[in-house]
Amino acid sequence: MSALRKPRPQIQSELPKPGLTPVELVHDLIARIERGNDYARDRKRRFKLKSIIVKASALVLSATSTIILGLQNLNGWTGVAFALVTVVTIVGALEPFFAWRSLWVLMEQSEQRFYHLRDEVSFYLASTPPDQLDVAVIRERFGDYQAIWDQLGSRWLEHRKPEATE
Repeated sequence: MSALRKPRPQIQSELPKPGLTPVELVHDLIARIERGNDYARDRKRRFKLKSIIVKASALVLSATSTIILGLQNLNGWTGVAFALVTVVTIVGALEPFFAWRSLWVLMEQSEQRFYHLRDEVSFYLASTPPDQLDVAVIRERFGDYQAIWDQLGSRWLEHRKPEATE
């Protein structure tokens, strides 16, 4: 199974060389933002697909079992319908357990934040002469970049941790 799956690209950005000029520093930050956005976009696509498959499966199985239960004169069909109802219950339990829809939305939000930050940094680079690029401004945008990852990581853990039992 794993031989059929294409390998996931590495999430970590490459280490920059030391002593970058402000222009190189901005380009490095933009490359990091792009890599983060690629990650969010890829994960969003996968979570969306899984969420849709689970919802569609539950709908089809539920409708099929309801139709079959309507044909109660046939004992064989009734058994099939009850089996389908069981499968619907299992499929319906998958979504809350894996939280695919919530994670899909989380990736959508992260993707938007990465796009916004990239636009900010790109505009700063385009509107400022190279010799006037301020490293403090670039550091601040890098802090914003790290904040996106921090929020993504903490919210990811919120969605993945088990429900508290009372």
